[in-house]
Amino acid sequence: MSDRNLQSAIQKIQQATQMIPKAGIILGSGLGGLSRQIQSVAEFPFEKIPGLKTSHASGHEGRLILGYLQQQPVIAMAGRLHRYEGYSSDEVTYPIRLIRSLGAGVLLASNAAGGLNPKYCVGDPIILGDHINWLGQASTEASPPNVRDQSTGFLQSGSNFYCSQLTSLAISVAKKNDFSAYVGTYLGTLGPTYETRSEYRMMRRIGADVVGMSTLPEVLLARRLGMKTLAVSIVSNVANPDSPSTANHDEVIRAGQQAGSKLEKIIRAVLDNLDNQVA
Repeated sequence: MSDRNLQSAIQKIQQATQMIPKAGIILGSGLGGLSRQIQSVAEFPFEKIPGLKTSHASGHEGRLILGYLQQQPVIAMAGRLHRYEGYSSDEVTYPIRLIRSLGAGVLLASNAAGGLNPKYCVGDPIILGDHINWLGQASTEASPPNVRDQSTGFLQSGSNFYCSQLTSLAISVAKKNDFSAYVGTYLGTLGPTYETRSEYRMMRRIGADVVGMSTLPEVLLARRLGMKTLAVSIVSNVANPDSPSTANHDEVIRAGQQAGSKLEKIIRAVLDNLDNQVA
């Protein structure tokens, strides 16, 4: 995406508010209810922001909201863009560039995902500790030298995409509020399709705990831009490869809505501790 679009987007937002967000929040399928808890100071439909594409996925409102939650300045996306909508990785991650450019140093990303681990239940929050990237393309945005190998140009890998402090905090919130949450591995696929029983078996065997069609492009760019990241999957259905069943998007949205209070508790706790997370 062009720097001209980015500068125009920043200018448009700053004309509406001089608030500098500390955290960016991405609310995935069925999880947009938290956006209505934000004390809004400015809101924009995605299509009104220069360079930002329109979300066509069901359950994604397509609004950018600046305001206060837990008395902290935040910028929230009620909905997101997906590769399966025909957008490139750079188009999908453009909001991350914008969020970071406006000042946010922490990214809180959420999604609804299929459960592969048989111990999970619908509505459980899974805190991403690692991922398997099957989306086939990382963002082409330039990376800081400390994240990209200078001899090969490859993005450095490992399990450091997700902030361990935020992960521990999320798990402690679940224990304190008496609901289940686990640290797991997210498998990102291009979609748009739900998995066959054989695919479920394969994904579980290679170490995936949940599977979805988003989040990884955003996390990859956020890490390159030096943001601390917490990503949470809400289990929308649990795979049973030995029993025929059909997943559908309405089921995904309902699960997200029902589990919204758990996600809200986690995000509010992170914001309460935000001053300890932002350098």
